[in-house]
Amino acid sequence: MNHASNKANGYQHDTAALTPATQPETAPTLKDPVCGMAVTPQAKHTYEYGGRPYYFCSAGCKTRFAADPQKYLSPALAEPTTPAPPAATGTVYTCPMHPEVRQDHAGSCPKCGMALEPELPSLNDEESPELTDFTRRFWWTLPLTVAVATLAMLGHRLQWFEMQTQSWVELVLSLPVVLWAGWPFFVRGWQSVVTRNPNMWTLISLGTGAAFVYSVVATVAPQVFPASFLAMGRVSVYFEAAAVIISLTLLGQMMELQARSKTSAAIQSLLGLAPKTARRIADDGTEADIPLTHVHIGDRLRVRPGEKVPVDGVVLEGTSALDESMLTGEPMPVSKRVGDALIGATLNTSGALVMKAQRVGAATMLAQIVQMVVQAQRSRAPMQRMADQVAKYFVVAVVSIAALTFVAWGVFGPQPSWVYGLINAVAVLIIACPCALGLATPMSIMVAMGRGATHGVLFRDAAAIENFRKIDTLIVDKTGTLTEGKPVFDRAVAVAPFTEDQVLQLAASLDQGSEHPLASAIVRAASGRKLALDKVEGFDSASGIGVKGTVSGKALALGNTAFMQQMGVDTSPLQTQAEALRVGGASVMHLAAGGVLAGLLAVSDPIKPSTAAALASLKASGLRIIMATGDGLTTAQAVAQRLGITEVHGEVKPADKLALVTRLQKEGRIVAMAGDGINDAPALAKADVGIAMGTGTDVAMNSAQVTLVKGDLRGIATARELSNATMANMKQNLGFAFVYNALGIPLAAGVLFPFTGWLLSPMVAALAMSLSSVSVITNALRLRNAKLNTGNR
Repeated sequence: MNHASNKANGYQHDTAALTPATQPETAPTLKDPVCGMAVTPQAKHTYEYGGRPYYFCSAGCKTRFAADPQKYLSPALAEPTTPAPPAATGTVYTCPMHPEVRQDHAGSCPKCGMALEPELPSLNDEESPELTDFTRRFWWTLPLTVAVATLAMLGHRLQWFEMQTQSWVELVLSLPVVLWAGWPFFVRGWQSVVTRNPNMWTLISLGTGAAFVYSVVATVAPQVFPASFLAMGRVSVYFEAAAVIISLTLLGQMMELQARSKTSAAIQSLLGLAPKTARRIADDGTEADIPLTHVHIGDRLRVRPGEKVPVDGVVLEGTSALDESMLTGEPMPVSKRVGDALIGATLNTSGALVMKAQRVGAATMLAQIVQMVVQAQRSRAPMQRMADQVAKYFVVAVVSIAALTFVAWGVFGPQPSWVYGLINAVAVLIIACPCALGLATPMSIMVAMGRGATHGVLFRDAAAIENFRKIDTLIVDKTGTLTEGKPVFDRAVAVAPFTEDQVLQLAASLDQGSEHPLASAIVRAASGRKLALDKVEGFDSASGIGVKGTVSGKALALGNTAFMQQMGVDTSPLQTQAEALRVGGASVMHLAAGGVLAGLLAVSDPIKPSTAAALASLKASGLRIIMATGDGLTTAQAVAQRLGITEVHGEVKPADKLALVTRLQKEGRIVAMAGDGINDAPALAKADVGIAMGTGTDVAMNSAQVTLVKGDLRGIATARELSNATMANMKQNLGFAFVYNALGIPLAAGVLFPFTGWLLSPMVAALAMSLSSVSVITNALRLRNAKLNTGNR
């Protein structure tokens, strides 16, 4: 049993071979012209046509080719030595925010500046080249940014250099930061102008560019400035403002790109579920492991204990119990006999099977789930960033004010009027430089993510935090979400003269030789009660619906009602109790001793201790709760009744869950989906907020935007309150940023000059920017102490 379990675990992380790109690079170049399988000149099945030999993997392919050679000699197969094109060829890149933007190479969106990503990720995807590039730019220039900021803040006190010399030092240090590290932002800013889509990049490139150019002129040609601009022996410069903004923006982009890489991780996790190979049985009875891509409809395949089913098909020989919970949501293993359907990527827990392949490649259920997840992710565009929405109008306002300042000073100002106009117009752009604006949302998001993590709630990205407060409908899976998701011994019912402990002890002794997960639950329960287990002899599990053997001289049989009927055992004395347990969602097994009913044992998937309190709290907050599960409707209704859920959908497939989310969204609902299995992945990806259980599958966690580390639904109430607090904090931060800009811009434009003679002092501008940044950071840190509901009240 341990061997099979270990073997199963060993196969859990096999990598899929669903595309030609995943075939081994050392595959032979000769190919079977019928099926495309790699073959060698030593293949025993050959056929000569047109003066040249052709090689085949099997007699069947050779026969089909001989019947009509021209049918198979298409240009794609006529040159067997030509390697197939790499899968990456023809990759389409698109923008998550603007799906109409499509191109054949990586880059940034001309409309919003977001990095484009592959439309369909592959298993071979490496780290985003843009993430690699931004990371390199950030770390290489971060020391320079720190040095420039230190000189700007403390240089006049440290007196390391003359002030004019310090300007030159700051210029040299900031040059790589602005012109190399910040170059992608200037490109995006220019694109936003060309395409007339002002956004955050327009503001960043405009502000940092103005600050840098102004500072360069002030350093190289200070004599062009009026004498009033001199302070401490130099014209003040803003190199540190430009460098700090660029470094902060690079850091924000790195965080965003890392979060977005999790989207393709869901697809890669799904692709990794299928085994790399399948064991095919040839017509002559020989067996060989072949790549999954070489499996054809009608092939006979062997599935050994602990292995995964390679493709969808039907059982030809053998009996076993399969764990289908990841795909179907069914917590109990499903017995399979001759004629039963098999689902690819599910785990064979016990007996050996011979199956016939019926659906391969894109036709399998796993491949269809992959497509559903991809389509769901593409159909749900991320919410536009608040800073972008604000920046769109702010950019236009700032540029308009700067232009008006230039003209007004040039026409009405004192001599040299146009010099004053140019300097003051640039001052407007500098004071509007979005240092605080760039910090406003990232700081709130970072603090909120850290606070959520301390409560067992992991947010994948900012959109999840922003959207969580809006949800009004919650769809919950049953298995692993409301319940524990694994079979646990419930109770034993005895028939006199047996006692409950005797029934459990005999059943556990018999089940020691079984690899069935239900048997494991019974053995664990007996061990927990410290019941001594006896040796089993003549153990037999060949039927697939029960087991039998001899324990302490007693002939025992354990299985379902059908198995008891085969054994000639009357189960009617416990029929009422068995039905009541089944209605409650339990799986029932009867135990017979010496051909007479001794009792029954019930194994169930228990409800999590925290589920009832969590759902009561969520319903009290106004959420509409809906259960959608792949489990049987009777079991689903029994669990729903105990939890007070009135809307129940049972026996639903992954596509049905996806359709339910889509229908509710069309009705105007903001939908959250909570689940833990592979069958939940499409719905998790499609929902406005996907919530995965940290105790579930990697696929679910990669598809969802939020993960509840302990699988405790009380985390949803915590996440909603944190979302509300974060959005309020974010708006406050934006308010702080704009208050300083609103005060500084009129001063920079010279509005007060006719009355007071005041112009924007560079020192005042620097102080204003520093104060705004400190205000934003301090306010964001208040989130650490925000009071959150943990779902207990």
